Amino acid sequence: MSVQITEREYKNFGKCVFLENGVLSVGITVDVGPRVIYCALKDRENVFFEDTERRFTEKVEGGGEWVNYGGHRLWCAPEVNPETYSPDNAPVEYTVTGNTVTVTPPATPFGKAFSMEVTLDDERPVVSVTHRIRNISDSTAKYAAWAISGMCAGGVEKIPLSTARTGYLGNRTFALWDYSDIRDPRFDMDNDCIRLRQDEFMKNPFKIGVNVDEGFAAYAVKGQIFVKTVPEYRHTEYPDFACNFESYTNHMFLECENIGEYREYAPGEEAVLAEKWYIIDNPDNDEPVLERIRAELERNQ
Repeated sequence: MSVQITEREYKNFGKCVFLENGVLSVGITVDVGPRVIYCALKDRENVFFEDTERRFTEKVEGGGEWVNYGGHRLWCAPEVNPETYSPDNAPVEYTVTGNTVTVTPPATPFGKAFSMEVTLDDERPVVSVTHRIRNISDSTAKYAAWAISGMCAGGVEKIPLSTARTGYLGNRTFALWDYSDIRDPRFDMDNDCIRLRQDEFMKNPFKIGVNVDEGFAAYAVKGQIFVKTVPEYRHTEYPDFACNFESYTNHMFLECENIGEYREYAPGEEAVLAEKWYIIDNPDNDEPVLERIRAELERNQ
């Protein structure tokens, strides 16, 4: 079945554009955001967080309010207020080319132009997302593209740890935020991976950053496993120490976050961050098993 692209209202998110191939459905808001607000296998529930009650917001220095909405979004790192939380509550433009929907919100007040290209595979439950942040100011700006997938409650995330043989040098980097309790019962770690569980009864947030060099992280929820590819780890500068992947959770959602290179961009230059999503059927709602995911990724190359 070829990809069908239609426009329709979805819950209280307004007008959305849906891409569907008979196996997977993906929905993108165009009245606000943009957010990739919906992603699910056929006859399954949405794996993304939907903030229909607008519970998660942030006041913006100088006025206004940023609204999470839920789903997948593009941000500019490092995280600062007001730039990171510049409100994106206005309609966005979109174009359709083949299996690809490109969404472009209005330029920010901080000299940045965002865009996101979302492509659904013809037959497989595979989505390719390319994020772009162009410097449209008159001067050089230092920043990184930041691709954040906000997942719905009740799941478990696995983040593979580096197994690189580095001899006398370290091979695993971690960053913890000041609100992160290393004894948090949602968090666990062994020599192979980090395990982070979303818990609706624990309101305090937890966030960790890590260097992911295996190329993926995974979140199991609602009978599906959301696999997010992580771009090649580079020995370069990232906004939060040497971490190219971060994860945040609270009582509402869990976020899987890719971070691009943190460097200076000349006027007209753009940061580009690309990733893929693989949605795996998981009817028993098992936690992600890294060997199974590696096999699935190899099979889908």
